[in-house]
Amino acid sequence: MDRAQAADGTPGRREVLVVGAYFADLVFRGLARPVRPGTEVFAEALDLVPGGAFTPAMTMHRLGHDVVWATDFGTDLFSGQVLAAARAEGLDETGFRHHPGPLRSVTVALSSPGDRAMVSYQDATAAQPLAGLLREHRPRMLILPQLQYGPDVLGALRTARQLGTEVFMDCQDMPGTLDTPYVREVLAAVDVFAPNECEALRLTGAGTVDEALHLLSGLVRTVVVKRGGDGACAVRDGKRYDLDAVPVEVVDTTGAGDCFNAGFLHAHLAGGELPDCLAAAVACGAAATSGPGSGHAPDAAGLREWLARLPHR
Repeated sequence: MDRAQAADGTPGRREVLVVGAYFADLVFRGLARPVRPGTEVFAEALDLVPGGAFTPAMTMHRLGHDVVWATDFGTDLFSGQVLAAARAEGLDETGFRHHPGPLRSVTVALSSPGDRAMVSYQDATAAQPLAGLLREHRPRMLILPQLQYGPDVLGALRTARQLGTEVFMDCQDMPGTLDTPYVREVLAAVDVFAPNECEALRLTGAGTVDEALHLLSGLVRTVVVKRGGDGACAVRDGKRYDLDAVPVEVVDTTGAGDCFNAGFLHAHLAGGELPDCLAAAVACGAAATSGPGSGHAPDAAGLREWLARLPHR
């Protein structure tokens, strides 16, 4: 999709800006037993699929949205693999930076039907300044695929507010708690925060999801907690909604959380109420688990089919 033009001929604002690193996901499936130090375990299947911030950018694009993804690629095999996938999906390359040397971002996922364990590696590179990206693209929605905090992040989120940009933030098992400097202030500047259950408990120090929701909803207007096979729950303006998971034969959960996020935002950008956004999120996340990695993220027609499989609401 071409960039919109304002009435004066200058570039118009983008609908969605995704800011985050690519990852190449090596997904090992069908492990005969848990992996323990000093042992070797053979998998039944191996998939190399693009992941990281590629997944929400690609899924939002498949769902019909105008997306710019700000990320970095190098000359290495993994950069090449994900860049080729992004081009095959037709993603806008406006936000891509290309570096003259390797820039490896790799995750090894040991996948079981219920969950997965991951080991990741990432070559260091200087991040693109978030405030500058916001001013350049002036998005309607900013997607941050992981918890970020600090004075620069807080300043950028204030810029987002000035531009009328809504901010969606995931957690992604990043370190930090509500007692870490700037975490509370950053969350208070976010419009939607969507950790999974374990992340919500760790971040808040709460003993239950109910308690974690209570603490987080005191900071963020909309809090969504992903609960895997138990569905999801959300609170907005003090009102809570819960939704069961879609029955599905799970192949792999890698990337399902990012697809969940995209489903939520797809409905949100269309003006959906919170229950509708939660339904689209659960359906999109379930679709992703029906295949390895990000490959089974649905398009708009596929999402409608998965929505029809939701439990009674």
